[in-house]
Amino acid sequence: MIGVVVACVLSFSGCAKQAAVQQNGKIKAAVVTDVGGIGDMSFNAMAWSGLQRAGKELGIDVKFLESREQSDYAANLTRFAEQGYDLVFAVGFLMEDAVKEVAPKYPKTKFAIIDGNAPYLPNTLSLKFRENEGSFLAGALAASVSKTHEIGFIGGMEVDLIKKFECGYKAGAMTADPKTKVIVAYTGKWDDPGKGTELAMAQFGQGADIIMHASGSCGLGVIKAAQTKGKGYYAIGVDADQDHIAKGRVLTSMMKRVDNAVVMTCETVVKGKFKPGEMAFGLKDGGVGLSPMTYTKQDVPPQALAEIEKLRQMIISGELKAPSTVNELKAFRAPGI
Repeated sequence: MIGVVVACVLSFSGCAKQAAVQQNGKIKAAVVTDVGGIGDMSFNAMAWSGLQRAGKELGIDVKFLESREQSDYAANLTRFAEQGYDLVFAVGFLMEDAVKEVAPKYPKTKFAIIDGNAPYLPNTLSLKFRENEGSFLAGALAASVSKTHEIGFIGGMEVDLIKKFECGYKAGAMTADPKTKVIVAYTGKWDDPGKGTELAMAQFGQGADIIMHASGSCGLGVIKAAQTKGKGYYAIGVDADQDHIAKGRVLTSMMKRVDNAVVMTCETVVKGKFKPGEMAFGLKDGGVGLSPMTYTKQDVPPQALAEIEKLRQMIISGELKAPSTVNELKAFRAPGI
């Protein structure tokens, strides 16, 4: 496990100091997925992968429940709390209301929501990421590799969280090649690979040769479209390292280390050091970043790789701030590299 140094902003001073230990002596932790399920090979899969790793490394009992629809959120969280679980992860900002509803009723259970805002309670924690930073590098890479000077972005729901990906991606592309045009579309959902394929093929038809997605399992359709188009066309994966899904057709993946955040949170419960509030993960602490490009690095000019590394260091040092909102993007001025 890579070390992750976390910037921690506490909402209040009260901290839960002791871990609740089950009768069998083991901590019990669980993941409640969003509707994409653990088969999305992305966001939900990373959360479950992290919990499985925590199970092995920390000797805790782990389990997951998949939410088939939004009405399942509160019921699934409640089920684990009723069973005496010490820690329950709610995967996705759409679970904010469910956590607000369930957490106050079960003060002995700790709830960590990924990407959402936690309620002001001593047993809740919010885990967030600086997706704009990793997406900035993905956009710069795409613009550097593109032969058509047109690249695409396909998001899931058009919400502030996914706008962070889009804005960072556009700013990175602008920095690497001001001539590059970014075509944008949203699926409006997380669990429809067919819609992802449809939108990706449309963008390829408009001239894009590289498309990044931030759309849950819809992104599997984006990757399929790149695979169908073949040589000269690429997808960019998200959250997990998705490069292996279509070897050679996924240029890179903007990895969001949800797995590391899950393991770290489990460690705090095991050690009795859980603290409520918010933890944020970015490039500096390894919370986001590009995949190793195992199957495509040979397709990227060495100069482009050097420029991407320079931009990464500029973001880490604070010399460069990757835009995370539409207003920040409008005000952004690309640095010289």
